[in-house]
Amino acid sequence: MSTVVLLLVTGLGLGALYFLVASGLSLIYGLMGVLNFAHGVFLSLGAFVGWEVARRLDPGSWTGFVLAMVVGALAGAALAALTELLLIRPLYNRHIEQVLVTVGLGLVGVALFEGVWGTDAVFISGPAWLDRTTSIAGARVSNTNFLAIAVAVAVLVALVLFLRHTRYGLVIRAGVENRSMVTALGIDVRRSFTLVFSIGGAAAGLGGVLASQYNGYVSAHLGQTLLIFAFIVTVIGGLGSLGGAAVAAVVVAVPQQLANYYWGYGDLIAVLALAVVLLVRPTGLILTTDARPSDGAPPPQTEARLLEGAHPGPPPALS
Repeated sequence: MSTVVLLLVTGLGLGALYFLVASGLSLIYGLMGVLNFAHGVFLSLGAFVGWEVARRLDPGSWTGFVLAMVVGALAGAALAALTELLLIRPLYNRHIEQVLVTVGLGLVGVALFEGVWGTDAVFISGPAWLDRTTSIAGARVSNTNFLAIAVAVAVLVALVLFLRHTRYGLVIRAGVENRSMVTALGIDVRRSFTLVFSIGGAAAGLGGVLASQYNGYVSAHLGQTLLIFAFIVTVIGGLGSLGGAAVAAVVVAVPQQLANYYWGYGDLIAVLALAVVLLVRPTGLILTTDARPSDGAPPPQTEARLLEGAHPGPPPALS
């Protein structure tokens, strides 16, 4: 029984990491229609920058670790913003070129990280509490799992609240569904798309710091490894659905942990789950075209009308 509990909790912790990466992928695709194959670079950069910050302060202190998470998220957001501005913006509605550019950026990023930090994995440490375990039903579970789960839940709640209850969220949602109307109101929708890319990059950078603690090391290939499963989670959950990504992360990670322990074929289970979903329900577990919840959210035209009615005069510029 204790073994099953251990596998379930560690599966949830792994699923939390998958969600942090997949949430950015889902958000960017759902709101912008961009499949970002360079998303793993944002994660690896956040992991490396976070590690550099922590080791220069005190890797064993919570202050150093929290600052590492903050700086890692900011590094991921900054690189994501630059990627959108310089590479993605000129290629909107040109999906093949987007794929080629992001794949190329992913390869260049890995090579750059190897040139700066080396090809070998760098083993790291964190606050003492993360190295300890907590007993649950007789199972000794590493505390890194609880931290990952808590951060993933906080990110999910923050993203949903942001999209549903802030003006910027309204601009983003309305801009995606009726860009011409929002532009007619004097709002530069391109800035909101840059914001979306930055949020996705921040989630990936934060996930990179947590993933390095979860695995005990940071390497140039860390982001690319997690990116594979993040794409599986994104597709299974439904492209553009944050809630679907959260559910799919658990659906993928828990069986993966169980299969790895009992049979050693956890990765195959994840791929088989993807194949089954594509055959049975190609739209994913939760059918949606964007990242907003489907429980009573206004239809696309209503969102744009709400934005228009809320600001009959010149709307404030996004910054």
